[in-house]
Amino acid sequence: MAEIPNARLKLIFYVHFSLIVLALVGAWGSSAYMFYNLLFMITLLWSLFDNNAAESVQHAILINGLSLVFDIVLLATGFPHNGGAGARFSAAMAILNLVCICVCVRLYKIQPNMDDFILRTPPNLYSLSISSITNHLKWCDYFRTEFRSLPDNVLFDLYYKMFEEKHYELLCLELGTLDVFSRMIKVTRKRAQLLQTFQALVDHGCRVSQNLVTDFTKQSKCAKDPLHIIDAGLRLGGFLSEIGWYSDSAAVLKIVEELCLKNDQSSVTWRRMLDCYHKLLHVQAIYCMFTGASKTFKLANDTIDLLKSTDDVPNLAGLYTEFSLLFFIRSEYDKAYKWSIEAMRQLTPSLPPRIILDVLRLASKACVIKRQFKKAGLLIMQAVCLANEFFKADNHPCYADTLMDYGFYLLNFDSIAHSVQIYNEALEYRKSIFGENNIHTAVAHEDLAYALYVHEYSSGNFSKARCHSEHAITILNNLVPTYHLLLASAQRVKALILEEIALDYVNNQSESSSQFELLNESEKLHMTALTLAHSAFGEKNVQTAKHYGNLGRLYQSMRKYEDAERMHLRAIAIKEELLGREDYEVGLSIGHLASLYNYHMNQHRKAEKLYYRSIAISLKLFGKTYSGLEYDYRGLLHVYTELKDMDRMLEYYYILSDWKELREKHAHKDISPTNTLDRPKSIVEITQNFFDMI
Repeated sequence: MAEIPNARLKLIFYVHFSLIVLALVGAWGSSAYMFYNLLFMITLLWSLFDNNAAESVQHAILINGLSLVFDIVLLATGFPHNGGAGARFSAAMAILNLVCICVCVRLYKIQPNMDDFILRTPPNLYSLSISSITNHLKWCDYFRTEFRSLPDNVLFDLYYKMFEEKHYELLCLELGTLDVFSRMIKVTRKRAQLLQTFQALVDHGCRVSQNLVTDFTKQSKCAKDPLHIIDAGLRLGGFLSEIGWYSDSAAVLKIVEELCLKNDQSSVTWRRMLDCYHKLLHVQAIYCMFTGASKTFKLANDTIDLLKSTDDVPNLAGLYTEFSLLFFIRSEYDKAYKWSIEAMRQLTPSLPPRIILDVLRLASKACVIKRQFKKAGLLIMQAVCLANEFFKADNHPCYADTLMDYGFYLLNFDSIAHSVQIYNEALEYRKSIFGENNIHTAVAHEDLAYALYVHEYSSGNFSKARCHSEHAITILNNLVPTYHLLLASAQRVKALILEEIALDYVNNQSESSSQFELLNESEKLHMTALTLAHSAFGEKNVQTAKHYGNLGRLYQSMRKYEDAERMHLRAIAIKEELLGREDYEVGLSIGHLASLYNYHMNQHRKAEKLYYRSIAISLKLFGKTYSGLEYDYRGLLHVYTELKDMDRMLEYYYILSDWKELREKHAHKDISPTNTLDRPKSIVEITQNFFDMI
């Protein structure tokens, strides 16, 4: 019935129609009965023929309610007790109709596709006009010129209505044309709707992105106004990057670069060239195109020098943030932090909110990696406030991006349960904009999977984490090449999860084979990730070291203890050289090596020294409530039990008990939810507070 238009209204109409006709067969009732029921039938017919008219339904409900009272009065005063069989039958039908009035009120409330219709205002003339055009789309081929002559915002609403009604083929023809799409990009405050529409076309199998690139390429070869086509390319390249079609975005932006190089070399052209490098560097960094990104980084700096020679340098906060992003993704954290600081110095109140937001987000992440949590907290909380104020109401992807970085901060700040909540919220926002088949959604699944993996580490319930990691891999398999770093990153998370699931199996014969299969699959995923990281970053890189550490833990689980020791030592050596001896990553690897020595290689004195070093790093960076301390304290309990050192064993038994109490208090510590944050501070105040922090 739900598939029949207005099914319940039709049911109400025909039930009442039948019962009223039967109630009027006898001569017992007055003309009043016919009058008010006739009015009721008219209002129901009005509702059926005008699907958008809430007013008609309101009148029907009102008359229906009054009929309940009128029927009771008429039946009480005029029931044909001494009448013939026909009169008594018609009166019985009137009683049945009275009962149906009560039942049908419920049917009104659950009428599908009419959400809150009782309080809904009727559509205005503009909405009715848009609906009328979409209902006559067969004429669009004949009047396409007139069709496109509509104002940009009106044309946008028309296209969005076509998207809602799933007229994908015609919509693909329209939006696959550069001239039309360039107009739609310029419509303000409707970015999320355009992203939704574009992604729906892609999911439907339309080659709208490729069509736009082809059209842009053709127009770039015969453009009479180079600056006009350059501006169109910058807008198109930026949009394709925003929706996650990085290869197509890079292709467009490379053409823009060529056009800029061929155009008159002046500050006007150089500013556009710098904007091109800004967008291109973002694409190349996010999509792990590091060779091209290194060239773009140099070209961007050369262009800045050209503009400096003319005293026409624009604000560079956004570009410096892209520099920071490149080095952050390449795990060159000192350089990432340096460029984030430079971006913070460039912030001014006159910058667009989106640029300010990007600077705050990236600077926060750089501070997290440097373990400067006070600075990171200031920046990310202000970023969330800013995103709440400027982007949440429009369902703009910037809001979801900010939530992702907020989740990153919480996870690293040891507020793991809160980070899971934020990552969940970010995923739902991204799915509402991009759907499932999109890189942005895949990354959100991956980050949530890792947060769940950390959150459920003590419980051993990794089903949700595994589900999200596999979602991420499935999506990326459809969107990126087989040996892409983005795919390898998601596979790494799955490998970590599979290893923990395997360790939870009981060592009986039926489950040991499953454990063996899971560990082998995990090893393959880790080796693939290591190979790709080594190829992209080289040996001396934090990412490469992390993969060595992951393999060390895996080999420990596989009882390949010498291999595990070798991997851990290699990871520690690289991290110490790049990050220093007291970095968090170093402490993590030291703790893993201590566990290997303690539980599997019977080298308890070595394990003892490593545990002390790991604990010292954790206390310095995170304080006494840090969750990772549990494993080091338990490790020392085991060490002293094996060494039969009862005094030390009791000492760490009490230390562990004290830690549990502190941890329980920390778990109830309030973190401001995103919907209760205050308005953002001024940019001047934020930068002043940031640089005043030690």
